[in-house]
Amino acid sequence: MSKWILMPDSFKGTMSSLEICRLMREALLRHVPDAEVVSIPVADGGEGSVEAFLAAMGGHRVEVPCTGPDFRKISGFYGLLADGYTAVIEMAAAAGLPLMEGRLCAEGATTYGVGELILAAIRDGARRIILGLGGSATNDGGCGCAAALGVRFLDGTGAEYVPVGGTLDRLCRIDMSHRSPLLNGVEIVTMCDVDNPLCGPNGASAVFGPQKGADPDMVTRLDRNLRHLSEVIRQDLGREIADLPGAGAAGGMGAGVMAFLGSRLQMGIETVLDTVRAIGSQIRVKNIYLGTLLKMVGITYICLLYTSPSPRDA
Repeated sequence: MSKWILMPDSFKGTMSSLEICRLMREALLRHVPDAEVVSIPVADGGEGSVEAFLAAMGGHRVEVPCTGPDFRKISGFYGLLADGYTAVIEMAAAAGLPLMEGRLCAEGATTYGVGELILAAIRDGARRIILGLGGSATNDGGCGCAAALGVRFLDGTGAEYVPVGGTLDRLCRIDMSHRSPLLNGVEIVTMCDVDNPLCGPNGASAVFGPQKGADPDMVTRLDRNLRHLSEVIRQDLGREIADLPGAGAAGGMGAGVMAFLGSRLQMGIETVLDTVRAIGSQIRVKNIYLGTLLKMVGITYICLLYTSPSPRDA
């Protein structure tokens, strides 16, 4: 009996990775009826990432009341994997474009609910958080998320507030002294498949702002405000984040998780493979089937590097 690993990414706008796994499995078993098939739907951090991890690793989905991108209360969720200490959070579950229900406002949207999901997962026992960036309606540099985790943002009068994309220019000081102690000892890995810097023509606002409802004038304001945020981060936290690859992901959330949470950014496929690596190391595999419509060469290379059997195992 041969063993096969199916590791497709989603075909954006067409099929989810779970659906592709099902179709590939059905087709394979028609031709190789006695095949042992291991399905590992791949996630890139966007919508469907929680379901992909749960399907590959086991665990359960947890519903959590949280703040939506327009500050209304919604029901968000995360996945707690079968190991009991790894939680998977999609940023889009609390700050996604569909949650705006057509009322897009990049200047006014918040990531506050993402921080609430992180806290809920930690209280549920998670000591490792996998945070997926993608599909966001926000452009707040992750400040809302950080505020929910206890980071204080102060304006010129010393008043605390929760910055959004349109009010980052009011920011004068960042106080990390009240950041939740629950974060201590928790590893946060952020799935990020773009390398955009925070600001400029390839930055968060210019590249992703229009899909969040920003017209050219708003894009200019948002970009200027994120630049200001990076300057305050440099001033108060001693970190240079504006030009780091991935800082511009998800409206600057990439910059925020690095600056406020000490997270590292990692390609989605790499994160999936790190998490399920034990599967590849414990079985002798005849074939690995991959599928993606985006970044085919890079993702294929990483998949083969991590999981292909050595020649003596083939």
